Amino acid sequence: MDNKKTKLTLSGIAKKSIENIELAKTQSKNSVVIEKKPSKFTPRGNFSRPASVRSKPAVSPTGSFSPRTASAPKPSSPITNDYEKRKLAEQRATRRLKGESGKPDTKKRELKLTVSRALSDEIEARSRSMASLKRAKLKENRELTKEEIQESLKPIKRDVNIPEAITVRELSNRMAEQSNNVIKHLFEMGVTVTINQTLAADTAEYLVKEFGHNPIRETKAEEIIQKIKDSRSENLKNRPPIVTVMGHVDHGKTSVLDVLRSANVVLGEFGGITQHIGAYQIEHESKKITFIDTPGHAAFTEMRARGSKLTDVVVLVVAADDGVKPQTIESIKHAKAANVPIVVAINKCDLSEADPQKIKNQLLEYELIAEELSGDTLMVEISAKTKKNLDKLVEAVVLQAEILDLKTDFESKATGIVLESKIDVGRGAVATVVVTSGTIKKGDFFVSGLKWGKVRALINDKGKNINEAPPSTPVEILGINGAAKSGDDFIVLDSEKEAKILSENRADETKTGGSPLTFATQDSAFADKSAAELNIIVKSDVHGSAEAIKSAINQIIHDEVKPKIILSDIGMVTETDVTLAKASNATLIAFNVKPSKEAKKLAEKEKIKISSYNIIYEVLDYIKLRMSGLLAPDIQETINGTAQILEIFKVSGTGKVAGSKVTEGEIASGANARLIRDGAIIYTGKISTIFREKDQAKQVSNGQECGITLKDFVDFQKNDTIEAYSTTSTERTI
Repeated sequence: MDNKKTKLTLSGIAKKSIENIELAKTQSKNSVVIEKKPSKFTPRGNFSRPASVRSKPAVSPTGSFSPRTASAPKPSSPITNDYEKRKLAEQRATRRLKGESGKPDTKKRELKLTVSRALSDEIEARSRSMASLKRAKLKENRELTKEEIQESLKPIKRDVNIPEAITVRELSNRMAEQSNNVIKHLFEMGVTVTINQTLAADTAEYLVKEFGHNPIRETKAEEIIQKIKDSRSENLKNRPPIVTVMGHVDHGKTSVLDVLRSANVVLGEFGGITQHIGAYQIEHESKKITFIDTPGHAAFTEMRARGSKLTDVVVLVVAADDGVKPQTIESIKHAKAANVPIVVAINKCDLSEADPQKIKNQLLEYELIAEELSGDTLMVEISAKTKKNLDKLVEAVVLQAEILDLKTDFESKATGIVLESKIDVGRGAVATVVVTSGTIKKGDFFVSGLKWGKVRALINDKGKNINEAPPSTPVEILGINGAAKSGDDFIVLDSEKEAKILSENRADETKTGGSPLTFATQDSAFADKSAAELNIIVKSDVHGSAEAIKSAINQIIHDEVKPKIILSDIGMVTETDVTLAKASNATLIAFNVKPSKEAKKLAEKEKIKISSYNIIYEVLDYIKLRMSGLLAPDIQETINGTAQILEIFKVSGTGKVAGSKVTEGEIASGANARLIRDGAIIYTGKISTIFREKDQAKQVSNGQECGITLKDFVDFQKNDTIEAYSTTSTERTI
């Protein structure tokens, strides 16, 4: 090894610096590269420190000091800042002026701060620190994030369904806007609203547009249902006729049906009068006929009207011994209103006093002309007792149905009409439905009025379970979520969701506001008292009966007392009903139903009377009796005597005594009396004592003078009049 020591020189020759940078790239970061100056003597070998030396910073052969801080960003983040671009251009220009042979495409390491460059004058401006670069990068990221946030905050355009009426809360939820903003917007428009206020569809549509959303007006539930009903295919087949039996009470409608069905329904009806609507199907010569039995009692108008609307043919039963009666006339009117052909069955022709010809003549008044009198109405003389001409009646019905040519679609989604509904213990709500088109199958989802459900079971008129019900079939349906109203439609839908939404929409549309405001008029403000009200709770076995009782009670009109039905429902009397009756001081009526055990116990404890009835006119009589109890009795007043006060005396121990003269009748001690002064009644009470010449007297007659004291009154004046009178009260009835 050469004894000559190797010198470590620092030189700033630019030419070699780039070559050594390339060399440094191959070395590790902290390696030291040492190059000897060329000498006269050729050395035996290059001396270099091992690459593993990590204690000193890397020094290039030209003496360049390479710290880790770079003046340019890493290749992963390209130079985007204008400031950096400008700085780089300045450095390049400076190098060119000083005669540097730098390449035009600047390399990353060329810009690194070296010891020689830091000490020399060639760099005038300082390079950016790492912290500055970090700050620049963070700022750039922040700006990017802001743009992303602004992108995400762009308003989303939503499709908003608008029903006929919608609350502010619901509308703001559907738009996903704050309800405060919606209310504020309405305030600015000059409309004062609260969060629970209902908005009309037009206002809601305007608001949705204002908030930048897309309003979609919801189709009314009824329109949807109408579309379902109208969308019928051409696959039509003949269906059995639906025949309604109508007529006056006790003319034998149910008896005729019993014979046709070979069943006894009359025995099951209380008092022998039909109070339920029944639907039955009979088979005649392999042809089916559906019969609907309606009550003939005056109270069941709605039931008869419902029967006539649903039907194809009306059988009008008239008793040959009784003639045309009020409900017979009403039935004819219902049938004509529904534009339904009438077949007249003149019943009880086996009786000796029967006169069928008289009936035919009576029916001429109502434009029902028999065929033998050159008319077009089929009239059959029958007897339910002897089964006379019953086959002719059925033939007449079949003939009439053939003329009508009744056809419907068997395959489409079923529709029908609810004839009756009730709540059974153990089975829940049950609806009696007559199918008008399509076929109801087990498991179908349906809507009936405001209720919906799934068909759990179908039971026919004979009490048997069936799997499907074709058109014109009367069936009991289990699975409805509440008691439907009689007369409601019945529509089968595709899914549970559809059924739910449709019933909810219907419920929303039928919602009415609270009780209307009543303004105080001069008459109402100063009226002595309003009419007394008898609160009534009616629980019935079926909806039709509850409806009939309700309408019959509402027809009881009186000036001083009126009935008020606070609840009319179906099902047994429950604890809730008893509690309501106690709270509202109501009369509780159970029609064809019994109270539950708990309700009975509670009623006994609270001393609430549950009045149970089976016949409708007994209910009406009881209501009239209860209403009569609220009437003020008739009070008749008789004036027995009149006395004029002439002088007032003071008597020790007694006080003031009115010295009076009896001018009319007689005045008795203890009688009712009033004191009249200048035509106005000053006092009403009783006569305390009567003095006659210092002695007490029981009564004083006309023309006599006496001293009178009144109970709790001493303010007598001369010329006042004392009147003695008696009253008699009599109870009134409605």
